[in-house]
Amino acid sequence: MKPIVTLTLNPAVDIACATEKVVPQDKLRTHGDRMDPGGGGVNVARVLQELGAETCAVVLAGGVFGRQLEALIAAEGVAFRTVPIAGTTRIAFTVHDERAGQEYRFVGEGPEVLPGEIAACREIVAATECDWLVISGSLPRGVAPETLAGIVRHAHARGRKVVVDTSGPALAAVLGQGPALIKPSLREFEALVGRALPDPAEQEAEALRLVREGAAERIAVSLSGAGALLATRDGVVRRPAIPVRKLGTVGAGDSFVAAMVLALARDGAPADALAWGLAAGAAAVMATGTARPRRETIEALRARV
Repeated sequence: MKPIVTLTLNPAVDIACATEKVVPQDKLRTHGDRMDPGGGGVNVARVLQELGAETCAVVLAGGVFGRQLEALIAAEGVAFRTVPIAGTTRIAFTVHDERAGQEYRFVGEGPEVLPGEIAACREIVAATECDWLVISGSLPRGVAPETLAGIVRHAHARGRKVVVDTSGPALAAVLGQGPALIKPSLREFEALVGRALPDPAEQEAEALRLVREGAAERIAVSLSGAGALLATRDGVVRRPAIPVRKLGTVGAGDSFVAAMVLALARDGAPADALAWGLAAGAAAVMATGTARPRRETIEALRARV
């Protein structure tokens, strides 16, 4: 199998720590500080690597934090290709309040990306051999949703299976452009269809409608504590969440995508792919830091589904 390539247009250096209690104005002493390479596609690549798949992460990176991002990816043994940018890669900061059991996440908006940098990105993605391309994360400033749609359309025309995990106008723009899979959360899916979907039957009907209208080949909707569903032209598979003790949530959705895409790339059935995705997402929330599930944990959880 060819490497699964991921594209992260707005990556981040993720910093995570814990403190006894988050209060205003006080100097808060932290512990358990850690730093991870972050951003949707980077997280997907890291989990793919953990699961034994060959992968390559394409990232836009610049400035001192861009160099730190590259060092962190390299330290995990993940193959990557950098598109240099003039701006500085952003930082994301997560603080766990131990007394309240709550997580606070602060995410920078990131740099503005120039048209020439996007053109270079297109060239690198086109030149990187793959059958599956996963585009995950937010769009940086300066990149229009139509630009993402063009990348998807071009990759699809070359016979690649394209997976998109983003939100808002960027997600809406790729509909009908040939994505093999899109993965919104329920909130993102409701925004996409323009109405609330509290009823499971309505969720399934809307996902099936979009698939059969050609918006995407598959639609996976993550439902938080209620599990997830996967719609294909043949119908909808829904599975409940796997109950686990949660320590962190950063990168859980990316872990879900990674395991699901790997199962699909290995010709797994939709129900099997969804089960692997749920297992990886559950394993991710059992650990602190960004998208750090262990392969043995994922496999053990998969056996429970």
